[in-house]
Amino acid sequence: MPLRVPEHNVPAPTTVSPHAQAFLSQRLEPTGPAQPSGTADKDAWRSYIEGSNTWLTAGLLASAEAFPAEVVTHRLPNTALHEVVPADAAPESAILYLHGGAYLHGAGLAGAYMAMPLAGHARIRAFAVDYRMPPDHPFPAGLDDAVDTYRWLLERYEPARIAFAGGSAGGGLAAALALRVRDLGLPLPAACVLATPEADLTESGDSFETLIHVDVVGGARLTDSISLYADGHDLRDPYLSPLFGDFGRGFPPTLLTGGTRDLFLSNTVLMHRALRRAGIEAELDIWEAMPHGGFFGAPEDQEVLEVQARFLINRLTGEPR
Repeated sequence: MPLRVPEHNVPAPTTVSPHAQAFLSQRLEPTGPAQPSGTADKDAWRSYIEGSNTWLTAGLLASAEAFPAEVVTHRLPNTALHEVVPADAAPESAILYLHGGAYLHGAGLAGAYMAMPLAGHARIRAFAVDYRMPPDHPFPAGLDDAVDTYRWLLERYEPARIAFAGGSAGGGLAAALALRVRDLGLPLPAACVLATPEADLTESGDSFETLIHVDVVGGARLTDSISLYADGHDLRDPYLSPLFGDFGRGFPPTLLTGGTRDLFLSNTVLMHRALRRAGIEAELDIWEAMPHGGFFGAPEDQEVLEVQARFLINRLTGEPR
């Protein structure tokens, strides 16, 4: 029998900043087109993704203006790679950045804009791969593009100077990439930063039940977009859901971040526990009342970035900060 709880209001806690409290008082409502139901109508999904990405790109560009950087675009065999170069970035290190967006959104320069805050805080150039996505390019196309990016980076950087990073779907893809390159016999990168990763596409963790109406950003499961992305593959395949991977065979030192109101909280803590259980060095940072992806501009978001930046600097340069 499931536990029944009474209907009640959930106030914003006084333990977070005023900006965060205000953000928690209402749901984030995208202004783009409504998501289609089911996965059969590919034309409807293409229209939805195009409209949503226009809205998303504009918002990300506005947010990225606080972290100015030059963007240089390179061509890979199947897609583009955007190099994000902050003004004071050290030349010897690189972040391979996998953008979020439910495995559907973040195409074009949106992925580069997502990478700018972390690159700016860490003063490390980021390489945001514009990986292919559904409905026209389901799994494993995006993972293949990420592997191509890592091979490209290995021709230019030592693996000890490369880190993987990503948030949400990008966090799940970053973890899957680490498993994939290891299995291909490529050297592992020096570090991995997973921000609220979609590490379990079965979405079976506890928080998908307890926080589904509390998270004002990620207030719904990704059932349909997961189906589009997985394209009939077993959702427990570690290259889709890295939580089910064999970490005893190796994985980079990892920082995982999330929040107590994050729908993906279970993904984050279960991934951390799986890494620790396998003897992998892993740090877990959970933030008070934070929903999926942060508070969108509150002071706490800057603190999260500083923690991630310090982790990357320590791992890639050996210099404490």
